[in-house]
Amino acid sequence: MNYFSILKLAMPETVVLVAALAVLFVDLGIMRSAEGKFRRVVAAAFSGTGCLVAIFWMFQVDQVSRPELLSGMLVVDPLTQLVKQALLVLTVATGLVSLDSRFTDHVGEYFALLLLATVGMMFLVSSENLLMIFISLELTSLSLYVLTAFNKRNPRSAEAALKYFLFGGMAAAFTLFGLSLLYGLSGSIELRPIAAALKGKGLDPLLAAAIVMTVIGFGFKIAAVPFHLWAPDAYQGAPTPSAAFIASGSKVASFFILAKIMMVGFAGAEGSGAWRGFAAGWVPLLAVIALFSMVLGNLAAIAQGNVKRLLAYSAIAHGGYALLGVLTANVQGIASLVYYVVTYALTVLGAFGVVSTVEESAGDARLSDFAGLSRRAPVLSLCMMIFMLSLAGIPPLAGFFGKFYLFSAAAGAEPKSLGLLWLVVVAIGMSAVSLYYYLQVLKQIYVADAAADAPPLGATAPFTVAVVLVAMGVVILGCAPDLLLGRLSAAIRAAGF
Repeated sequence: MNYFSILKLAMPETVVLVAALAVLFVDLGIMRSAEGKFRRVVAAAFSGTGCLVAIFWMFQVDQVSRPELLSGMLVVDPLTQLVKQALLVLTVATGLVSLDSRFTDHVGEYFALLLLATVGMMFLVSSENLLMIFISLELTSLSLYVLTAFNKRNPRSAEAALKYFLFGGMAAAFTLFGLSLLYGLSGSIELRPIAAALKGKGLDPLLAAAIVMTVIGFGFKIAAVPFHLWAPDAYQGAPTPSAAFIASGSKVASFFILAKIMMVGFAGAEGSGAWRGFAAGWVPLLAVIALFSMVLGNLAAIAQGNVKRLLAYSAIAHGGYALLGVLTANVQGIASLVYYVVTYALTVLGAFGVVSTVEESAGDARLSDFAGLSRRAPVLSLCMMIFMLSLAGIPPLAGFFGKFYLFSAAAGAEPKSLGLLWLVVVAIGMSAVSLYYYLQVLKQIYVADAAADAPPLGATAPFTVAVVLVAMGVVILGCAPDLLLGRLSAAIRAAGF
């Protein structure tokens, strides 16, 4: 394969990287003295254009790269293209949500880091090579650490970034150690040859250690219990658009690569998570993590008085739900997982968008700051209601069908021994619990009266349109899930999962 062919395969990532450099050049070289709002609009326009051009390229140019080419460093198939398109859409939405945020004067640097994180995620989901996976993961992580610390006026932002960085550095060490054990056991750094080399050898202690180390590393990225301690502080302290991107884009990429590593790299070492039928492997390990994530995330969210922290604990709980898709280790499982994380990412991004408006006007995102929001911003309040009810799993919104499809896939695994039905029962129970704290937010918005000195909201028309479009996407994907699932099913079959 020549360099032109490699460039053609990596063209979407290249376009986004060029957009990042263009944003930096325009903002630093031409518009440094311009008004902040205008700079944000221009930077968002450049960023969005780059992402849309990358999406257009993937639709127009037939890209296929088999895992054996380039040592699995760049695997391009319909499934990875679909996930990358979802990441690009989330990046565009994050840029639009950032239009009304005034937390920094370094507009060019902020949008450039946003795009660099996206490039890292795109390479991450396209790789089946351990070295490339780790490099992409670190490019994404370093960008997100800086985005978390971007609000220099708020000490909480620096504290959040430090906690995020320290936990992330430790998680990276565990990940690298686990991947090095895999290389030592198999003699390869490609997922499929690793699975072939380990086939039939059983779960020896080194392989068990490799599984545990890898799960620890990626458990941090998805904020699963007990690797979740960074998430509430990071979500609360980070600038709200940055928190939105951490909760959306990075979750999509992290869950997808975790599923790929487990289903492809550790194929044959699944074990069993069936009730009273546990067998050693990665499935029972992830089942226990999913259980504690759902229980702790939902119960801790009830006690939160800050909406950003509430969404952080909610994200931990949703991470537990999403792990059900990984545990099924089949085609329906991966389809339900991708649908769920994409729709969840879209929903939580919109919710953070509304939170950012309240935070800009009130200075914080406490539950009491949302009192009477329906009288001050009826359109944004309606959108927030859609997002909260979707996160709770209320039909006909995307969150309901995502949970239904995910729970169906998990309940159908190992039907003779009822498989993961015990975990599905817990998930349904915890979904009912989650409705309480989501309704607490809506109670403040629609029932509580606003304070007499409540400041006016400064949401601009472009920002409001962006939030409305996200809300419409949540409704449409719930009412017509086959718009995404149809493409997903075809892509998974073509990818040979």
